[in-house]
Amino acid sequence: MAKPNYAFEKRQRDLAKKQKKEEKRLKKAAGTAGGSSDPVADDTAGSTPEDAAGGTPDDPAGHPSADASESPKAP
Repeated sequence: MAKPNYAFEKRQRDLAKKQKKEEKRLKKAAGTAGGSSDPVADDTAGSTPEDAAGGTPDDPAGHPSADASESPKAP
């Protein structure tokens, strides 16, 4: 008899849970899109901290004058 693959089953449960959670979040976002009291929360929902700060992977702080090749000098 074949041995059960518990890791595969767990992964499938986790994926299903993640998908259900995402669907619930989208449904909630669609329901609150018309009358949101906090526009900042809607703009940053589902985005990474770099996106929220306006930065890029090369410029995580979001400062256009900062050069990515410059590294901070250690004391």
